[in-house]
Amino acid sequence: MKKYLGLSLLLAFAAPASAGELSVAATPVPHAQILEFVKPMLAEQGVNLNIRVFTDYVQPNLQVAQDNIDANFFQHQPYLDEFNKSRGTDLISIAKIHIEPFAAYSLKIKNLNDLPQNASVAIPNDATNGGRALLLLDKAGVIRLKDNSNIAATPRDIVDNPKNIKVRELEAATLPRVLSQVDLALINTNYALEAGLNPLTDALAIEGSDSPYVNILVVSNQGKAKDSDDMQALVKALTSIDTKLFIEREYKGAVIPVFDTDAANAEAEIILKPE
Repeated sequence: MKKYLGLSLLLAFAAPASAGELSVAATPVPHAQILEFVKPMLAEQGVNLNIRVFTDYVQPNLQVAQDNIDANFFQHQPYLDEFNKSRGTDLISIAKIHIEPFAAYSLKIKNLNDLPQNASVAIPNDATNGGRALLLLDKAGVIRLKDNSNIAATPRDIVDNPKNIKVRELEAATLPRVLSQVDLALINTNYALEAGLNPLTDALAIEGSDSPYVNILVVSNQGKAKDSDDMQALVKALTSIDTKLFIEREYKGAVIPVFDTDAANAEAEIILKPE
């Protein structure tokens, strides 16, 4: 990671003076790291990208809704839909960037078949990620839900629980820290990566690459930056071939780019050369 940050800094110093500034809220891994990678691309166009790092899922949306920050990059569409509904905000997605397969982890067992009776299982306490966790547990055969297509499922929707697991709903950011205190924790990949967990090698169960939970770039529908040239430059940078190669190499399948690069991006200079 350091070599990419070093490249970003070198190119940023060589870039012309910024004609504009764009502020984007992001969680540390991988979102802020991806933004750091595209920062020199924007600097070359005279846009100073100000990356504001947050460790929760609420403030990034509130800050954009209040027009204190231009955009955010940390969430998927089901979470955004629920947030808009519950908070009365008018936030919209303007680009789809990547998928982070959701996964289940344990420090006490090596296989879900070894999950003990009355096991403690921690899941995120927000509506969409909590439902996402329960759907994964249903798919893995740990529980059975009343409707295994309901992304808003809650523990009350469990209709079969052979091992009588005890579901603990906790703030998503805290789940890696309580992993040693529970038998199983279902953790968003951004928090898992930040804690040194790799969903491809450490997980006991993981979503498939066809997961509908695509991470998106979000702006306020009423915000002044929504249709700006600077925002369009950010979208183009985030969906460039350079960024696609960076994501694939840096995260090795733990983060999967979903965008298609267009002809203009296909002709762009490849900063990260193929090996």
